Amino acid sequence: MIRTFLNQLDQPFTGEALFDHLPDIVYFIKDAQGAYLVVNSTLQQRCGLQHKSQLLGRTPCEVFRAPLGNRFQEQDQRVLATGKPLLSQLELHVYPSQAVGWCLTTKLPLTNQDGEIVGLVGVSQDLQLPDYETDEYQHVATAIQYAEEHLSEPPSIPELAALARMSRYQFDRRIRHVFGLNASQWLLKLRIDQAQQQLHETDDPISAIALDVGYADQSAFTRQFRRTTGMTPQDYRRTGKQKS
Repeated sequence: MIRTFLNQLDQPFTGEALFDHLPDIVYFIKDAQGAYLVVNSTLQQRCGLQHKSQLLGRTPCEVFRAPLGNRFQEQDQRVLATGKPLLSQLELHVYPSQAVGWCLTTKLPLTNQDGEIVGLVGVSQDLQLPDYETDEYQHVATAIQYAEEHLSEPPSIPELAALARMSRYQFDRRIRHVFGLNASQWLLKLRIDQAQQQLHETDDPISAIALDVGYADQSAFTRQFRRTTGMTPQDYRRTGKQKS
């Protein structure tokens, strides 16, 4: 039934016009080589470009500076090669326009009628700031404050749930409602946010910052920081000083 309906349309439906009206969502379709075929206005604007056509036919490595473009392209190649979707990946995006923000990224493979992977479709949705005045936030405020003050350990999700006098399931549900993230993602974001602040505002050794935000060694911290931000801590610190 859906195929019959789609065949009646004057133009193939890609969702582009719909996503043009959603400013908090980046939307794209890419071909089997990972080059952009369809983008929405949000992505175009955040890249500082005048027209969508300036993105089409280009891969992330041709649009975003290294190592950010490499991270996006590596994600694409994994989805295209394995057919396994990337679901709700917490990431910090830094666009060529210098817009910076946390988002959740999902990428799904696209197949033809023979089941062959011919591309992918994806979205990155901005995280919204929590409303600190709500009852939902107040229920977990004690646990949030404890986590912020003890990142060097860091506390486990069951420990934080106990502080909030909730089961782990209840705590996770509350955190999702407040932050739009599951509890593990929220704690990771808290640690990376603190690391970013120290990288910008201090000259502390990266090894010391790693310990401050709860990583046993610098290499583990660097791997997670790069996976989340697309940059090593050293590159992130250097970029911040260049902007100052």
